[in-house]
Amino acid sequence: MSTARSTAPLTALITGASSGIGEALARCFAREGYRLVLVARREGALHALAEALHAEHGIHVDVFPADLTRRGAAAALATALRRKRRPVDVLVNNAGVLEQGAFSNIAAERHQELIDLNVSGLTAMLSAFVPPMVARGSGRILNVASMASFQPVPGLATYAATKAYVLSLTESLAEELRDSGVSVTALCPGITATAMMSKAAAHNVKLSTLPDFLVGDADAVAAEGYRACLAGEVIAVPGVVNQAAALAAGATPKWLLRRIAGAVGRSVI
Repeated sequence: MSTARSTAPLTALITGASSGIGEALARCFAREGYRLVLVARREGALHALAEALHAEHGIHVDVFPADLTRRGAAAALATALRRKRRPVDVLVNNAGVLEQGAFSNIAAERHQELIDLNVSGLTAMLSAFVPPMVARGSGRILNVASMASFQPVPGLATYAATKAYVLSLTESLAEELRDSGVSVTALCPGITATAMMSKAAAHNVKLSTLPDFLVGDADAVAAEGYRACLAGEVIAVPGVVNQAAALAAGATPKWLLRRIAGAVGRSVI
């Protein structure tokens, strides 16, 4: 997909853009001259990022504070952009939340919050923005999944299940939309140095002792996601270590994979 068209630059909408991988992805698209629509709950952080990107790259940036766990939030966002005559050329579903710990020690309300954002919120965004892309015959979608998509992860049971949903949905849509002009990509990073990871480590000191080679850089992860999205790849796994782990997960019998994941997962609960 070209980064320019005859009447206006292309527009990329990025959820969860206020920090971490989402912010890094916003910077990737800004460098290439995309107009941006930044979505997250933290309005102050979004405005600060928007001002910085406009100053550095001279691009137009719209800020839409939104809680995507709320029913109707995605549809309201789509309506607002239609009123602005702002078609979305690239949709980046990055918003997500993580909770680490034993399933039985996590409140039912927290499990539901993960499902509401990671599953329901993402699905609502796709429902709101994919049909117009299909009607135009062009568009790109980047869904941020996780290495947790590939195997069970005790200690991250609900999170891993939500990300497995994201990966499965991405692969299904990629096939449904083949030859439609719309591509769908799943970015599957491993452990990444983000605010979400720092928050989890603050509640579990065992996570802060992970070796450096296992912790990815948000900018590098975003760069790989940006490249794969524009190339129309279906699955992108950043980093050699993660790529090897993904291959091993696919080749390992399910029972053995559960035992290995269980031993590792229980050690950090």
